[in-house]
Amino acid sequence: MLRDIPKVDDPNVLVGTATHDDAGVYKLTDDLALVQTLDFFPPVVNDAFLYGQIAAANALSDVYAMGGTPRTALNLVGYPDDKEDLSWLGQILQGGAERCRQAQTAVIGGHTVRDAEIKFGLAVTGTIHPDKILTNAQAQPGDVLVLTKPLGTGFVTTAHKANSCPEDVFEAACASMIQLNQVGRDAMMEVGAHAATDITGFGLAGHAFEMAQGSGVTIEIELGKLPLLPGSEALARRPYLTRASATNAAYVEKYLRRSGELDPVRLEFFYDAQTSGGLLISVAADKAEALLEKLKEKQAKAAAVIGRVVERTDAALVLLP
Repeated sequence: MLRDIPKVDDPNVLVGTATHDDAGVYKLTDDLALVQTLDFFPPVVNDAFLYGQIAAANALSDVYAMGGTPRTALNLVGYPDDKEDLSWLGQILQGGAERCRQAQTAVIGGHTVRDAEIKFGLAVTGTIHPDKILTNAQAQPGDVLVLTKPLGTGFVTTAHKANSCPEDVFEAACASMIQLNQVGRDAMMEVGAHAATDITGFGLAGHAFEMAQGSGVTIEIELGKLPLLPGSEALARRPYLTRASATNAAYVEKYLRRSGELDPVRLEFFYDAQTSGGLLISVAADKAEALLEKLKEKQAKAAAVIGRVVERTDAALVLLP
């Protein structure tokens, strides 16, 4: 669909839609640029306040993935007020406001429409120096890939809504989803990473593919090194596989090469759509250890080397055991 939309030729647009990046960036001055994004989705948990927290953390994440600092946010709400009590909406907004306060981001308004189902998220505006932007299109051969949160939120939230998720597994997933990716942003900016993206609806598969395509490289992922939410492997099966898993698999299939015997369960985590997932960071090999240490110091939910960047081959993505 985007092919038919006229190309933007404003020289101040520093990051647009060309490489499917996390946010748009618009230059205001030589020292200041705006980072703009929005995201919203239906409830992934049954607790209204927690849902608000998760949705807000997810929306703020796009600014952090660019290396930016979120400044203001607008609430985006779809709500069936003819079917649901408004007190639930109040709790959603409170949860979102709590994460924005934690991010030192001012909620300055919003817009609500009546909808057939509940939806909530934020439109976020951040700032960044034009020379310090991180995109998903600057990964370099020789880099290693670091992931800052464990995978598996799609399986966990689907099982939770079916009342089939162990409480400790659910709590671990929620703690991960509400953690602000500020911790990953700070760590990667301190060491001087080359590229980054956050892992959300397209899963690790889709977002790694877009990094590979944007950067003109091949990304190799080692399934055995993927950090997983504790207890989530038991849920990586039907009926907890979402439609998005199949969509993500189809999206990357013709650009993917498998090497060796792959664990079928871990392969599902590669495709699993994430909610408020971590940052995938491409960093020079000699800076990887420093990045891991800083992530641990900042209490990131994961600090795992999961692959590497190589010169472009016959595939954008290569999966290894």
